Amino acid sequence: MKDKNKQKNAGKNKLREYSITKKLLGFVFSVIPVFVLYSFFIVALFKWINPPTTAFIQRTYNTEISSIWSTEIKRIRWVPLKNISKYMVLAVIASEDQKFPEHFGFDVVEIEKAIKEKIKGKRLRGASTISQQVAKNLFLWPGKDFIRKILESYYTLAIELIWGKHRIIEVYLNIAEFGRGIYGIENAAQKFYHKPAHGLNKYEAAMLSAVLPSPVRFSVHKPSAYLRERQKWILKQMQKLGGLDYVKKILE
Repeated sequence: MKDKNKQKNAGKNKLREYSITKKLLGFVFSVIPVFVLYSFFIVALFKWINPPTTAFIQRTYNTEISSIWSTEIKRIRWVPLKNISKYMVLAVIASEDQKFPEHFGFDVVEIEKAIKEKIKGKRLRGASTISQQVAKNLFLWPGKDFIRKILESYYTLAIELIWGKHRIIEVYLNIAEFGRGIYGIENAAQKFYHKPAHGLNKYEAAMLSAVLPSPVRFSVHKPSAYLRERQKWILKQMQKLGGLDYVKKILE
């Protein structure tokens, strides 16, 4: 009798688990199409409309305790790519993503190198492309969890497909942080060099690009010896890529 009751209870539990699983899968598969449609709509919208802020800027503002830092956070002063120094475009590609014109959002070679270095026990280094950085900073939250990386890949493919290189580099330069609370190339050019973004020369562009890996730790106003060396390296890379002729691949 007890065995029969156990079998009945086990059967009920399995049916309950099956019912819960079915409902959960039904919910997931009903949410995914809505998310895809909504996200594609937002990405398509930002192809034509300049985003007034980003997820990264809002996180910084909302989590920053110091009121002094908070007041330094400026609204993006948007400038079209045609009004940004070509040296600046060249400098960020030379420093951040030299295969930008060629790849479709991901630098597979750099990702493989980073994984191999990690397997050997080295610190995991970043291998993000400019496209990935735009996707992460514009739409997502910080961290390296599995779900965020999947969403980052999804948004990266979406902006590559819908925006194209011209729009991606334009958005990148307008939302990147170049100093504590200094977002966008126009704010940075005015803050550090007292000139508009279109007036930046190659040395200024290389210095602004040099701080991008850590704009809070590095300072354009007081560059360290390391930052000076990084500026020199970027200038050499700009020349190796072919100078301003190289930028025409993106601007045309």
